[in-house]
Amino acid sequence: MNKGKNESRLRRARKNRARIRRSGVARLTVHRSGRHLYAQVIAPDGDHTVAAASTLQKDLRSGLEGTCNVEAAKAVGKAIAERSLAVGVEGVAFDRSGFKYHGRIKALADAAREAGLKF
Repeated sequence: MNKGKNESRLRRARKNRARIRRSGVARLTVHRSGRHLYAQVIAPDGDHTVAAASTLQKDLRSGLEGTCNVEAAKAVGKAIAERSLAVGVEGVAFDRSGFKYHGRIKALADAAREAGLKF
């Protein structure tokens, strides 16, 4: 039986998260919807969120033309890197949540790396 697109994505995400959990480092997890992009840095034990940024936040959304494009992804990547560095998290594992590494996901990752986050 053919699995749905979202079900396959969630399966890929579970496999990747299991690998990240074994490594014992903080993870930068990304979620994208049709309208917004969300990023969180989650502590190595998985108990709490260390830093978060999304296109829902007014300070990020103010200078953008839209919330679901590559420019918005770059803004979120830069913001999440600055916020995680401010609380002392320099190295993370990138959790793309089963999404393909291109477009908005790639733009967010590249912007976070340029802002000083290591992964």
